[in-house]
Amino acid sequence: MSVLLDYPDFETLMTGLAKIVAKQLKQCLADKGRAVLAVPGGTTPAPFLERLSLMEMDWQNVTVLLTDERLQPTDPFRSNYRMVEHYLSQNASSKAKLLPMGAVDQTPDDALASATERYTPHLPLDVVVLGMGADMHTASLFPDAAELPAALAPDAPPLMVMTSDSQPEQRLTMTAPVLAAAKNIHLLITGPEKLASYIEAEEGDGTTLQAPIRCVLHGVNTVLVHHTLGK
Repeated sequence: MSVLLDYPDFETLMTGLAKIVAKQLKQCLADKGRAVLAVPGGTTPAPFLERLSLMEMDWQNVTVLLTDERLQPTDPFRSNYRMVEHYLSQNASSKAKLLPMGAVDQTPDDALASATERYTPHLPLDVVVLGMGADMHTASLFPDAAELPAALAPDAPPLMVMTSDSQPEQRLTMTAPVLAAAKNIHLLITGPEKLASYIEAEEGDGTTLQAPIRCVLHGVNTVLVHHTLGK
């Protein structure tokens, strides 16, 4: 199930999301002395990451993972890791441990092997922030990916390589069981088109193969959906 939080504008959304995520991380730190956060790449989450970087907490005991990554991008600056590193390597969050999924020059098989070894000890996730496309994909679980059925399966490995005709690069992604098992799940969307896609995924007919975001929306844990009609 999900709860829709509507914000009056873009700035309020990004600040509000950062405050909620920071509060959840602090609670995890208080409960067990460590916390694991997974975040998306792309341009939309950047202002959220910038605001989160200012939040005071025991960052040295926070591990930050990526929900997905582009493999062998034609432009290294398309790397999700580079974007996340840019924002979280500054301010208070500079003490956090940010783990890449794979190097831009690794083969898909090598990246998958190294990322699985690096990420698995940090699962399950305490907090995950997800984006969603108008096609209802999340992370790199694209509706047209040949590997999607396997990535949605209850016994899917934690990470998989995804190949999509709609994307210029192969991707490495967390699979549905990992995303759905996160203790705290957030979905960040902006604009009327993505709001319509969210409503269709939450309330409409069809399968998770057609709308991969349903792997968390129809999961056991509640998803907080952060939305504004602005930017």
